[in-house]
This record gives sequence, structure tokens and C-alpha cells, in this order.
Amino acid sequence: MAPPALLTAVDSTSHIHLIVGSNPLAGARCSKSLEVGAAPILIAPENANIHYGLAKRIEEHSIQWLQRDFSDDDLTTLGREETDHVVDAVFVTYGGKSELAAHISTLCRRLRIPVNVADAPNLCSFTILSTHNSGPLQIGVTTSGKGCKLASRIKREIASALPAELGEAVDRLGTVRRRIWEQDHAAEAAAGMEADDDEGGQSAVFNKLVTPSDVEAAKARRMRWLAQICEYWPLRRLAAITDEDVDAILLSYKHDSSTAPAADSKPLLNPAVLDARRNRGRIILAGSGPGHPDLLTTATLKAIRSADLILADKLVPAPVLELVPRRTPVHIARKFPGNADAAQDELHRLGLEALNQGLTVLRLKQGDPYLYGRGAEELEFFRMHGYEATVLPGITSSLAAPLFAKIPATHRGVSDQILICTGTGRKGAPPTPPAFAGNQTVVFLMALHRLKELVASLTGPMSDGGASYPPSTPCAVIERASCPDQRVIRSTIEYVNMAVDEEGSRPPGLLVVGAVCEVLQKLGKGQKWVVEDGFQGLDVLDDMGEGGNGLDRLREQLITPGLEEVKDPFGGLKSTRGAVAV
Repeated sequence: MAPPALLTAVDSTSHIHLIVGSNPLAGARCSKSLEVGAAPILIAPENANIHYGLAKRIEEHSIQWLQRDFSDDDLTTLGREETDHVVDAVFVTYGGKSELAAHISTLCRRLRIPVNVADAPNLCSFTILSTHNSGPLQIGVTTSGKGCKLASRIKREIASALPAELGEAVDRLGTVRRRIWEQDHAAEAAAGMEADDDEGGQSAVFNKLVTPSDVEAAKARRMRWLAQICEYWPLRRLAAITDEDVDAILLSYKHDSSTAPAADSKPLLNPAVLDARRNRGRIILAGSGPGHPDLLTTATLKAIRSADLILADKLVPAPVLELVPRRTPVHIARKFPGNADAAQDELHRLGLEALNQGLTVLRLKQGDPYLYGRGAEELEFFRMHGYEATVLPGITSSLAAPLFAKIPATHRGVSDQILICTGTGRKGAPPTPPAFAGNQTVVFLMALHRLKELVASLTGPMSDGGASYPPSTPCAVIERASCPDQRVIRSTIEYVNMAVDEEGSRPPGLLVVGAVCEVLQKLGKGQKWVVEDGFQGLDVLDDMGEGGNGLDRLREQLITPGLEEVKDPFGGLKSTRGAVAV
């Protein structure tokens, strides 16, 4: 096995980097050179196909382009004056199979110029590390030319495990170290001046016994303390250090420049205070999905189990709320017509009070937080009060409900686009409906309580002059999607109002409009509407978890002789009824 490479960090400010080639890799090498303060010089023929990123930087004059082929004397004539015009590093982007690449590598090694050749570790005297930068903190990973993609992944894994503010902490601790060193040297200089000053008589410290060993001990104590916290404290605690903490440390050292601390003196940085900063209140906005608890994301389920307070939408179903531990208080939003804004203000107030007490608050919303769920508004509210929310997605009923109703949101040759709209505008006003497009599926959320107005707007003249919806357009009302009492009313625009009037309403529900409503389930000849009650589509997952071969039991369920009907375990229809046109 080859010995490991010597990893170094090179100050490349004002260095001259020679980049040979004009491909995307050459653009990346130029960008990296500019990032570290070097001056890249690109060598490529005038007729070369210049990558667009390179072309832009050339136009901005941040890169010098020599429009010709590489020449051997470029290595010794294009560099800085202080290096006798020898370039500082060379990047060959053609690849190792090029004869020119091998030739340049040989010349660079002879002149001791660092050289990197793309995809040719044997021609490189150095390799590029995959780096993570956070202020003065830099973390580099190399696989010694064995796989840059793997190095990049390892770097990302390492970076994701570090506190976000660690770079700032490194900067602050570096400030402490530098200013302690400056104070020590200033004190030494002042002591030397007092010792040489014979004209001023006795100094203020004449009667105070301060030996050189005392000063050295104080200096060692300061640096030892700094080294110990850097070595042993958790990184998240170090990341919690503020500029005020740094000022307090330096002030303490200024007042205690030579004596040892008392036994009962307080620590310069109180670990409990720093940890409390990290443990401040947290707000999580999470979507609970369409209704069935099995459709929660794992992240939201973790949040439900770990929250100190849960603020839930009124429409979050009981099976989801049953997952909340008994110890956790739950507040259900008291939203009803005319009280929505007041209820929202109450949720904000309760959440903020809990956050200020250092608690973890889960704002549990139906569906997805950002899809007509005021999620962004709530995030902005808590941000204004100093708390940045973590947002967890939820499965939206606009896509899940059609799926459970056997309606594909898109289908080849039928619908190639889906539009998600609200059926209720701001403050209850009717929204402007989209124009009809035969290749489009439209899902209207929160539409049932204004269904008549919505249908009238779809079939009437469009404000933008677009096409109205034909009365025969297939549609479906889907209520309480994924719940055991799910109901689907299949109909057309012409009869959907009549169907809901006769069958009643079972909110929450949505309206799906488009030809996809008839792809898998069609109305019978002369039927105005069909009602399908009940949903057991996820029960099969429970059966498979009870032991044995769930697939075999499923087959037995489907082919058991003597059954008058074949039960569809994925549809779970308990009853089907319809209305026929006469």
C-alpha cells in the first residue's frame, strides 16, 4: 500500500495558477483558484469550445485567456516576479491519456511545480480535496485519486454532523487566543519599560512580589484553559459561545493577569448557560397527511412523540391524535366561520409562550404545511420572535385522495398536467376558477361548503375569456380520504350539486375535475352519480405484519370459492349505490 499523502493548507493569495483546457472541469478549476485568491490563466486555442461558465468569467475579466496552445516556457514565464516568473501550480484538464498531459506533468515535476492532471493520479504531484468551508474552518477529504465522488459524499456526511455555527465559534476562539497572546506580550513589554525606568522612582508594583515564574504560570494557565475547552467540550457547546462571552473572558484576564484564580471563583464560561442556549424552545411545523395514521412521515411521528406541546388543526383526525403520548398537552384550533383569525392568533400566542419557556412545540397541520395551510405565515410569525421553525412535509390530500379513490392524477393520453386550487378564497370570497383544458386534472381543496358557487363559476363565462367546463366533464367528490369512513361520489359537473344535496356532506372533502375521473372507474349508462362508502386499503399492511405469508392470505381472500362477490382489499368498498337518469 502506498504511503499516505502529506495534506497541507496552502495560502494561495496572488498565486498564478495555470489551467490547460476549456472544458467544464477547467471552469471548476478556475472558480476554485479565484475562491482561494489566486489568479488563474487559461490556455486554450482560439477555436476551442469554451464552457459557458468560463466564457462569462472571461467577459468579466476575472480570468486571463491565452488563445493558443500550451508552450513549455509558459511554466517559467507566466508566474509572479517574486518567484522568477515560475507559475505556482498547473491544472491539466484534458485527462491522463493525452500525450500533452504526460509531457506537462514531466516538465512540472522537473521544475518542482505542483501539477494536477484530471483522471490520472500517476501524473499528479497533488490532488484536490473535497472541502467544506465555514468561516476559518475548512475540512478537506481526499481519496488519493481513487474516487472524487466518494470523497464528496464523505465530506457531506462529516459536514452534516457538525453544528451550523461551528465556523463562527472557531473564529471567536481564535480571537480569544490572539488577544490573550497580545495581552501577555503587552504586559511583558510594560514590565520591561518599568524595569528600565530609573527616573520615575518606585513603581506601583514595587512592593508586590511578582516573579518571572508567576507570569509564566499565568500565561500557561490561560492557554491551558483554552486548550482544554477546545479539546473536551462538546462542539455544540463551543458553537454557543457569543461575542459577549469573548469580551467577558478577555476582561477577566485583563483584571487577573498574574495571579491564580481563587478556589471558589466562577468559571470563565459557564457550561450550563451555554447548554441552555442550545436547549432553547423549538418550533416544528409538520403535516399529518390526509388522515390515516399510517401515512404520517417517520419524521412527523418522531415529532409527535417528543414534543412538549402540540397545537393541532381542527381537522387532524382522531387516529393521528391518539398517537400523542398521554403526558403531552394538545390544544385543538378553535376555528369556525368568523373565528379563523382569532383562532390563529391564539395558536401563535400559546406557541410563543411555550417557546419562551424552552419547550418544543409541534404545530400539527392537516395535509402538507405549505399547501393552503398557512405554514409560511406561521414560520414568519415565529421567525419575527426569534425562533426558526423546522418544517416537515406531509402527504397532501390533493394527490393522496384521488389515488385512494382510484383516480390517477395524470394518465398518458388523458391528462399530462395537474392543477391544485382552493375552493375558498381569502375571507370566504369565491376564487377565480381556471379555464377548461381537456388535458388537465384540477383538484379543488376546501370546496364542499361552496360547491354550488364553484360549479357555477366553472360552467359560466370565464373572466379571462377562457373556455368554460362542459356539463359532461367527469368529476368526483372525495371526503375523509384514507379514513375508514371515506366516501367517493362519482358524477359529472352537471349533476354533482344534486348528488351532494341528496347524499349530504362529510367534510373535509375535495373536488377532482377532469377526464382522469373515468380512467379506472366509469359511471354506468344513464347513471347521474355513484356513491362508494368505506376504505380499507391500508388494512392489508396490518395483515402482513401479523406473521405468516400475508400475500398467501391475500390470495385466499380473493379466490375463496362460494363468495357471491369478490372483495377488493385495496378498494375496501362496504357499499355501493347510485342514481340513474330517467
